[in-house]
Amino acid sequence: MSKLCLKRLLAKKETQQLIEKTIAAIASPLAIIDCEGNLLMGDDSPKLILQEKYPVQTRDITLGWVKGNEKAEAIANLLGYLSEREQERRELARETLDRYKEINLLYSISDKLTSQLKLEEVAQLVLDEAKRLISATSGWVMLLEEEEGLRKIAAFGEEGEDCNLEREVTNLLLDTGKGEIFNGIDRDIHHLINRDRLNSLIGVPLKGREKILGAIVIGSDRDKYYTAAELKLLNALASQTATAIENAILYLKHLQEERIKSNLERYISAPVVETILANQNLAALQPKRRNVTVLFSDIRNFTTKCEELPPEKIVNYLNEYFTHMVDVIFNHQGTVNKFVGDMIVALFGAPSAIADAEKRAIATAINMQRRLDLIPSRWIGENFLTGIGLSSGSVVVGNVGSPTHTDYTAIGDEVNIASRLQSLAKGGQILVSRSVYEKTYLDFRFREFGTIHVKGKRRSVEVFEVLY
Repeated sequence: MSKLCLKRLLAKKETQQLIEKTIAAIASPLAIIDCEGNLLMGDDSPKLILQEKYPVQTRDITLGWVKGNEKAEAIANLLGYLSEREQERRELARETLDRYKEINLLYSISDKLTSQLKLEEVAQLVLDEAKRLISATSGWVMLLEEEEGLRKIAAFGEEGEDCNLEREVTNLLLDTGKGEIFNGIDRDIHHLINRDRLNSLIGVPLKGREKILGAIVIGSDRDKYYTAAELKLLNALASQTATAIENAILYLKHLQEERIKSNLERYISAPVVETILANQNLAALQPKRRNVTVLFSDIRNFTTKCEELPPEKIVNYLNEYFTHMVDVIFNHQGTVNKFVGDMIVALFGAPSAIADAEKRAIATAINMQRRLDLIPSRWIGENFLTGIGLSSGSVVVGNVGSPTHTDYTAIGDEVNIASRLQSLAKGGQILVSRSVYEKTYLDFRFREFGTIHVKGKRRSVEVFEVLY
């Protein structure tokens, strides 16, 4: 905004007419002069040289003087009043213009932001808009994440080798929770580490609905003096940005949950998946020791059956068989651990603990055997005879693998025992270890099968057959 000038004020037609009428009314010679002594209006006769000078002031700033007798003071006061009104008019115009810029900014940026659902794209779009509206040679957006801490997701300008300044300014904004202007950083009271030699900075926190998400900062390595109006503009931009970032985070979380859900539903019943996601209990997938019941089921003489039919036909039969078996496992709250050829491995009690895991596992095994007779394909019922082995105890379950590929699996002695029992079971037979028998002998009928030796275990394992 240009500096208020007495000459320009008198040049306004309405001001000039009002002053001329007032001078005529007081009928006394006077002169209106500016701060440099230049005559702007009135009499410049020598007889006014010794007259009194009355200042024309607005907000303690002297714009000029009125020379004359005591009546000239009224003219000086009138000019001061008119100057004050002009100053207010200018400020109102500036405020209106700033508000228009702010509204226009929010209108133009909101449409762009709502179409972006990626964090990095949202941040870069906002920086581009900030750079367009406010003079800057560099800038960045940082987010505060629970696990990683501060993470820069977008930037522009030349980035120095040292990012201490970026982190220090961002941390300051997060601590104060309000926007800050740093003009002349080398002399700033915050003593910021300024290895990038930026002259000035302006930054605001990104405030979400429940917490501060991060900060947006722009700066200049030139002789730039940031103003309160620019801070207000950046605050308005940050408000829109925070909402867009929250939406992007929610969208990303939704995608992750859908991906996890899609993956889990291949192995776990839908209600269990919903429980895990609803409780945000994804830590249940991390490796940990649990008491579970392990079920192994395998088709007897499957290799021989494969030689009787084309591979495509065998695959179709297997898919139909697996569909029915998985349905039985899910109905009893079991988890399909994996398929190995024609073998099924299922867990009861992982990733979520369940009551009566051993009882559910035996009920599953019995229903798997009975379901074979109910499968519409007669060939499956006549040729797929399965042996099932069960064992229970403490094993390690969770995601195991490399950073690029993991499988949810179980590792431990009970897994090996269940596998061994399955290999001994004949078609239609269900064999269980003593650990399973002791938890279920009141619920099902059994007969002693004998003892077996499992590689890696010193003691023999007592085995029982389920009668159904």
